[in-house]
Amino acid sequence: MERLDKILASQGTLSRRDVKEIVKQGRIAVNGITAKKSDVKIDMGKDAVTLDGELLSLKKHIYIMLNKPQGVVSASESDTDKTVVDLVPDELFRKGLFPAGRLDKDTTGFVLITDDGDFAHEILSPKNHIFKTYLATLEHPLTQSDIEMLERGITLADGTTLKEAKVEVIKDGEHPKVQIMICEGKYHQVKRMFAAAGNKVIALHRSKMGNLELDSALKPGECREITPNELDLMKKR
Repeated sequence: MERLDKILASQGTLSRRDVKEIVKQGRIAVNGITAKKSDVKIDMGKDAVTLDGELLSLKKHIYIMLNKPQGVVSASESDTDKTVVDLVPDELFRKGLFPAGRLDKDTTGFVLITDDGDFAHEILSPKNHIFKTYLATLEHPLTQSDIEMLERGITLADGTTLKEAKVEVIKDGEHPKVQIMICEGKYHQVKRMFAAAGNKVIALHRSKMGNLELDSALKPGECREITPNELDLMKKR
């Protein structure tokens, strides 16, 4: 059970002061009874709350799939750049949103935005072995020995140890496309891995988190809410 004003303030752009005012105006009802106080305790999973007669869909947390475009930073706020949170539309926005993990400014694709720190930790922790899938366009073809090195796991020149990856050449040729799956998210990790193999990443796109693929209907910069079934897919190893 939590206070009505706290719950409603967590759902979007309303402040507790806003909730107090609309309660005074008699616009909020709980289970069909007009709320008299904004601090009344409710059960989000059981009680029906309406605003101006419209049933509110109350959720403790929200999970958003964003197709990140180039030039946007994976942060909640920035003094200089547009952030992934800036791209969330008003109907999905709520206080406390953050990107679960970071993509480089020039990397595109799947970013999870949420206000659930526990879920983000579960998805990102290397010990849970939840793979993130990337499509990399490379400057040079990969040799079989390069692939084997990356799949074994490598130690970089600065001493950073990177876990084993799964590597598959999708398109061969002058600038090959390679799918790489990793369960870590260290700084510039994919770029540094290919650099260790004597190669350079020209373009990088995250296509999948866990077993959940980026929705192909989302254009760069667009996002949508993730369904409960999709959350389960994301957690699958």
